[in-house]
Amino acid sequence: MNIHEYQAKQLLAQHGVTVPAGEVCDQPEAARAVAEKLIANGATLVAVKSQIHAGGRGKGTFKNGFQGGVKLCKTARDVFENARSMLGQTLVTKQTGPDGRVVNKLLVEAASNIKKEFYLAVLLDRANSRPLVMASTEGGMDIEAVAERTPGKIFKDWIDPAVGLMPYQARKIAVALGLKGDLIASGAKLIAGVYKTWWECDASLVEINPLCIVEGADGKEGVMALDGKIGLDDNALYRHKNIQAMRDLNEEAPLEIEASKFNLNYIKLEGSIACLVNGAGLAMATMDIIQHYGGSPANFLDVGGGANTEQVTAAFKIIMQDPNVKGILVNIFGGIMDCNVIATGIVAAVKETRLNLPLVVRLEGNNVLAGKKTLAESGLTLITGDSMADAAQKVVKAVAIKS
Repeated sequence: MNIHEYQAKQLLAQHGVTVPAGEVCDQPEAARAVAEKLIANGATLVAVKSQIHAGGRGKGTFKNGFQGGVKLCKTARDVFENARSMLGQTLVTKQTGPDGRVVNKLLVEAASNIKKEFYLAVLLDRANSRPLVMASTEGGMDIEAVAERTPGKIFKDWIDPAVGLMPYQARKIAVALGLKGDLIASGAKLIAGVYKTWWECDASLVEINPLCIVEGADGKEGVMALDGKIGLDDNALYRHKNIQAMRDLNEEAPLEIEASKFNLNYIKLEGSIACLVNGAGLAMATMDIIQHYGGSPANFLDVGGGANTEQVTAAFKIIMQDPNVKGILVNIFGGIMDCNVIATGIVAAVKETRLNLPLVVRLEGNNVLAGKKTLAESGLTLITGDSMADAAQKVVKAVAIKS
């Protein structure tokens, strides 16, 4: 699950990370009131930041012609005018695609006097089964671009999960960023707070870009997280009711929301062949082999290892709501999964949805003979695949003929 920048900053602040003063707003008048308060407290510039689950907001364009989803303002009146141009409008960025995202909330916060920008992130290194802290002096840039052009500027440190981030490691990372003097201690404290946020929230990623040295009104320098991105591990959300409440359904595709109600892992794609598979690895392999034989997958859909008839029926209904789907490939390998349960679900779903698209089914594994018998006796018009390759070729051919 992803959350907005303002929500990420709330979690970071709770774990000791310094963030700019600000509030979230959903009305232009509220944005002006926040700006007036910030200016009264000494802010000389106020940032108005669109809250959507996508990057590139500052360089984005609204469909109403307004340029930029992040604005710096000198007066509360400017904040009001910018807020009025952003709220309720669709922002298109390099990450949203041409459809864009509707801006329903704005983060209005004090803009800082930035002296230097850095990059900091905590994530899980699956290859080493350890948390990984990544830091770079190249803040404000996509880390992928830094890795490609100047990989030597990325500092990495792996953390022992049994003891957590040690103070000496936080200081080492601060020094690697080039912090000096008192900034080493404040930087180490912030780094420790970022790691604590990642650990305590069961996050998959906590990314600060940029992490900055900022100069206060008194001329004193400090370290602050000016942006924040947090991705949460869905499997651990049951432990965090407060974080679950941060879910913004306006930022999610309707079919993906529907799938989540049945614990289905669904991601809509742009192709024409829908996939219904059990297991993430098999699902990705199925999409690859469809592509290999000249087709294009319409979705990633993993029903999991213990799906029941209700979930299979729900999966078919979700697939059928995508107008781009011209054929369906069911590819099941029964380990924990009972092939007959899948077969029963297929029969029920096809009859309930009155499916009239080509349907190719490949079953293998646990109780496969019973599953094949259920399909054979169902009276359904379907195509069976003897192997994954055979099934993929048959569904691509069937869709081509129907088209």
